[in-house]
Amino acid sequence: LWALVATFHPCVVGIQGIADAYHQILLQIQLYRPTNFSPIINHVASFAAHMLQQGTAAQYFILLIITDGEITDLDQTRQAIVNASNLPMSIIIVGVGEASF
Repeated sequence: LWALVATFHPCVVGIQGIADAYHQILLQIQLYRPTNFSPIINHVASFAAHMLQQGTAAQYFILLIITDGEITDLDQTRQAIVNASNLPMSIIIVGVGEASF
């Protein structure tokens, strides 16, 4: 997941942008464990914090995580969500498959 952020521009516009990005990256990613969410939450939160510091409401960030595994860094993920709670961002986590979410 972290490699995905480093190689793919994380910002898209609108629902069509989300769908296009999903289709574009689908063949390039490889699912693996452990399933750590805190690094990607903190990464996107840094974008949102930067916008907040600029004093503009020009951008709002929605982090969509589609996962097939249980969160392995649950305490760190909780803290990352709490830390991001005052930023212009939302976090959506969708579990797919048979894991215990």
